[in-house]
Amino acid sequence: MARLYIGAMSETSRLPKPVIDNWQWQFEGACRSLPTEMFFHPDGERGPRRRARENAAKAVCATCPVLAACRAHALASQEPYGIWGGLTEDERLEIISRASRQSNPHSA
Repeated sequence: MARLYIGAMSETSRLPKPVIDNWQWQFEGACRSLPTEMFFHPDGERGPRRRARENAAKAVCATCPVLAACRAHALASQEPYGIWGGLTEDERLEIISRASRQSNPHSA
């Protein structure tokens, strides 16, 4: 699957400006007190171990009061790594790719 992500970081030009209201949702995330390793895979993690970690992270996301804001942020900024808004890297890439194809059907 071709990656849309070029660098190792989010595309910061798409991030909201540093206005507290744009970021306040992060303080309410169900993931806030959990280890980041639960949401970001270590190098080389594959197969059943990766799926189990992703499923555990998604279960946290499913109970999160800011799931929609988190997902919107991840898609808008094209977060390249981790579980954001209940979506894996590949799931976000598919959504972004599909939206790109639908907005520009002649570039496929």
